[in-house]
Amino acid sequence: ILITGEDEAEGTESENISVPKDIDLMALPQLCFPGGLLVTTERKEEQFHFLVFTDVFGNKSHGVVMQCYRPIWEWTSFYKKGAESSHLAKLFSAYSFCVISKYPYFNVLKDCLSCLLIQLRTCRHSDLEEKVKAFAAKLTLVPVPPPGQLHLMFNLHPLNITLPSREDKHSPAVDFDLHLPFLCFRPQQLLQVLSCLLQEQRVVFFSADWSTLTLVSESFLFFLQPLSWQQPYVPVLARGMLDFLMAPTAFIMGCHLSHYAEVAAETDDLIMVNIDNGTVSTSLSDTVDTPDIPPAAARCFIQRCQSLQLHFDVSQCHQASCTDINEQREQRRVWKLNLHHNIQIITLELIVNIFRDVSSHLNYEHRVFHSDEFLKSREPSDQLFYKKVLETHTFHSFLKDRLNQKMDAFARMELSTRSEIHTYVKNNLKTKHENQILKRYQQSISIQLQGWTGAKIQPWHFRSLFTYFSLAILLLPLSHFCPLFKNFDMFFRVSFSLIVPPKPVKVFKLPDFPAFHTFLSVQAYYFELIQQLGKAVFSAQNENSALLARFYYLRGLINTLCSRRLDALSDFQSLCKSDTTIFPTQLVSCLVDSLKNEERQQAQKRPELKRLLFSVNNEKPLVEQDNVVKKFKLPCKRLDKDEFVRCIQEWGIVKDVVTIHRLFDALSDDQPKRVSPDLFRDFYTYWKETESTAQDVYLPSEVIEHLDGSECVYKLSCCVKTSHGVGKLAMTQKRLFLLTEGRASFLEITKFRNIQEVRTASSPFLLVRIPSLRIQTSGPLELFEANLKAEAELWCLMVKEMWAGRRMADQHKDPQYMTQALTNALLMDAVVGCVHTQKSISAASKLAYFDEFQHEMLMIVPNTLKHRINPSQELPEPETVHALLYTPGTGQSLSNNDSKGDTNPKLWVALGRGRVVVYDAASWSMLQHRIQVGDAQVNCMMGLIQKQVWIGSQDSIIYIIDTNSMFCNKQLTDHRHEVTGLVVDTDDQHSSQQVFSCSYDGTILQWDSSSLTVKRQFSLRCDSLLSLQIQNGFLWCHSIVELKKNGTTQKRVEFPSGPQSTVSSFSSFVVIPERGQLWTGCADSSELCLWNTNDLKQPLSRVSLPISAGVTCMLRVKDQIWLGCCGRSVVGSQRSQVVVVDPESLMVSKVMQAHSDKIQSLCSAEDRYVLSGSACREGKIAIWKVE
Repeated sequence: ILITGEDEAEGTESENISVPKDIDLMALPQLCFPGGLLVTTERKEEQFHFLVFTDVFGNKSHGVVMQCYRPIWEWTSFYKKGAESSHLAKLFSAYSFCVISKYPYFNVLKDCLSCLLIQLRTCRHSDLEEKVKAFAAKLTLVPVPPPGQLHLMFNLHPLNITLPSREDKHSPAVDFDLHLPFLCFRPQQLLQVLSCLLQEQRVVFFSADWSTLTLVSESFLFFLQPLSWQQPYVPVLARGMLDFLMAPTAFIMGCHLSHYAEVAAETDDLIMVNIDNGTVSTSLSDTVDTPDIPPAAARCFIQRCQSLQLHFDVSQCHQASCTDINEQREQRRVWKLNLHHNIQIITLELIVNIFRDVSSHLNYEHRVFHSDEFLKSREPSDQLFYKKVLETHTFHSFLKDRLNQKMDAFARMELSTRSEIHTYVKNNLKTKHENQILKRYQQSISIQLQGWTGAKIQPWHFRSLFTYFSLAILLLPLSHFCPLFKNFDMFFRVSFSLIVPPKPVKVFKLPDFPAFHTFLSVQAYYFELIQQLGKAVFSAQNENSALLARFYYLRGLINTLCSRRLDALSDFQSLCKSDTTIFPTQLVSCLVDSLKNEERQQAQKRPELKRLLFSVNNEKPLVEQDNVVKKFKLPCKRLDKDEFVRCIQEWGIVKDVVTIHRLFDALSDDQPKRVSPDLFRDFYTYWKETESTAQDVYLPSEVIEHLDGSECVYKLSCCVKTSHGVGKLAMTQKRLFLLTEGRASFLEITKFRNIQEVRTASSPFLLVRIPSLRIQTSGPLELFEANLKAEAELWCLMVKEMWAGRRMADQHKDPQYMTQALTNALLMDAVVGCVHTQKSISAASKLAYFDEFQHEMLMIVPNTLKHRINPSQELPEPETVHALLYTPGTGQSLSNNDSKGDTNPKLWVALGRGRVVVYDAASWSMLQHRIQVGDAQVNCMMGLIQKQVWIGSQDSIIYIIDTNSMFCNKQLTDHRHEVTGLVVDTDDQHSSQQVFSCSYDGTILQWDSSSLTVKRQFSLRCDSLLSLQIQNGFLWCHSIVELKKNGTTQKRVEFPSGPQSTVSSFSSFVVIPERGQLWTGCADSSELCLWNTNDLKQPLSRVSLPISAGVTCMLRVKDQIWLGCCGRSVVGSQRSQVVVVDPESLMVSKVMQAHSDKIQSLCSAEDRYVLSGSACREGKIAIWKVE
């Protein structure tokens, strides 16, 4: 029984070395002798086979069985010719040893039993039990390595045995021959079996070798990762267990090949997999009539399989022959490690390609999976496969993990393979008009695909554009895509070969096992192991933090076994600075609870343990994770406003609560306001039909040439008479155009920004007047009129809304206004389509938000405003932008968008409750919609040259994000109050930069950024410390105090006195050392104070800020000071301004209307742009050009 930290937390040591309680010992003898207990006349070779035990909760244990034979003597008596004769015959009886583990260490335990076998062959029968006890005692001394790249080696004479670790905490350990199925089956048969498993068929594996059954079954289950099999699983059925095959549910079972005909005759609808000859059939026929895996994913899998090197001997042909068995075993282990890594990549890629689009049909907030929409997005030939898979428990479990946003191997690969072209295409998929975009590239890509694969592949075979391009990208060289996209280098910076070398593995050798297993000898063994781990910790201190964390974990585990609780807690606390993903929360809680009073007193004297004890004792109870997965269902009762909001958000059409409220007003009855289920159903149906109709719009290539790359038709009229001929009026997100009749051609009516007037009119026709839409533009067609008849008023409403949205988007430099206007227009169309009364236009007009509100939102926006982004766009309501950080890319910057650097610059945005959003600062597109750092508010952020971002939180923790993996796995917990400031010494250009952090209570810590250790700590006497800066080698604190780096106070500001000043603290400050200037601002004062840095007793001057009620934040950019100021309160709103001050003339050089709420944060991007973030009433970021 192998032990881990989790085992130790669950029970006592005696419980750990006992037989697991969940294993049915009554069935164990049958499984140890699955073919029956045999007595033979000749000694047979020892044989191994493998078992898997599953309890009712789905927890697995794994067993390795070694079957041996020992001699027995049979005395037989018989009569011959009336005389009694006797004969002594030598027979051989089978007996077995079974080692059981929580982990699938099949090869390790087989090696261990093989070493035991050498001893058993030479020992006497009376010594057998003692030999087995000593063998088991040695195994209990072997710890299981934590997830990661650290493997353990131990010597069990004559072999050196390596114990591999799991790749991560979500993956099982791989200690069996993962390539066996590739040797037994062709890729097509592998796909057949995987398809049956994904559809939860009744699958039975057959082989004449009992050991092969479990290894192949385990391999197939591993190939399904991260989907986990949820049905009965018995990889080895003993001869007396064949009735299990009559179970009515789905299952995976394994039988001896001798039972093949019997099973086929007695059962129906079984998928029968013959491992020995590599065939897949059913119990009724030789063919399998189940839907196949989608061909795009299948082709990619088959192509990848061709690159695998499956034979060890082939790879060793050029090597010298090994004369040492352990050296040969090590060579094979390294070869197998590389092969297994490649197989994992290939099979995971297959699962990712099958289920990649699932995430785009999930509503995370309401935990809804839109299965119908997902099925419609699949190719028609694949829909039956997906329909069956979606009904399985296995897929349901997978959905739970996706909705819980589990960052497993699937999620990581999906992110890593989402290249720039994928991002581009997927952004266009949001319009749900993929067919229009696809038709522009279909001919070129289809010809290339046909020439490359030899198969005739057309884009209309794929309902999903993303799937089509994924196949093309996987199969075609980059050069084939060059003519299709502008700025080609920007879109393609990925390698299509996913077969990459595995991460380097460190093997740590355990001490030799003690000769005698007494208490003292075992303690001496553990002490020696602790010493070796201490040396390993020292050597890895400044090299590899991930490896260092694994050494800390192991030493903490061994200290726990030795009852050295404080040392164990200290080791586990060190994981916070090296890798929090392997922190054993449950074990640490048990250790803290088991501390004696004397140990608690000692812990309180050690700062790192004092903090750990406090966090454990005040730990919030774990909230049970929500595992509900809902499917969207149309309501059956009348909906009030809250229920209506929930249904619309679950549907996924609109997230913004304010827009949904306007839609509710448009659809609701008289008081009390409610929406009937019939009306909601009509609205839903009309919306989907309109969406489907728009997707099927066919545009000739002559028309497509006039449209932009992402432009799609959202509204198309019937054929009408216009002032410029007969045709169909079409509306995109950018313009109106006429699709003329006859030979279809393009006639641009106007772009929305060029409209001057829109109104309804009437045109004479015989004796009647026909309602029409009249548009006056500033373009070539000064006047356009279309006889839209009954649709004239609706078109007028929609065009007005788009026109108003375009004007506001241009005026405020905010493209989201145009997106919102388009949503409003489409909602108007749906409302008119489902409200079959004369009030339909009146109801739709309630959604005309921008058309009515644009005059109320007039704001003089200067030319320096370049763009706006909304980091809360994925949220139902806006959130405050608490902090902003710009980090430059490698080889690329804002000033060089066309360079071929490795990474683009990034903008990091801290929202509420520890949520961080990341943007590509070259295109201002969102890269990561959520990185979670605790659940408290973020106060500050800072970037380091070691590809790290440090984040200070109100929970007193500094979180460290790796900018390559975009994952937070390190924490600094030395502060005792909320972290309010972070600053790096930019004068220090060494690999280990010096970082200073401050907390609200006045504590300042100096960090070594490489080792993450505190070099110096000092405290500042003040009421509160809210920020920190470093200038010319001196620290400047928010108080305002100038300090040396050792904490010695140099100067301190004396607050202004007199009747004009009521200031007792500053909200922000800027130091300009070359001018000897210190600028300070206050949140409740409309003036800036200028101080001489050499004399801080009285301000030299004051600068009055026009129309400002106070300063919330300040920033120095070049030779300017940028201020975020609160405007004077107006009833119902609070405007804010960005003010620029010239420090030379001491004058305000620019005042710019910025946000409709106060400015919470400012940051600079290469001194070329300044970004301002606002509070939650608006929640947007404005990007300003520095002049």
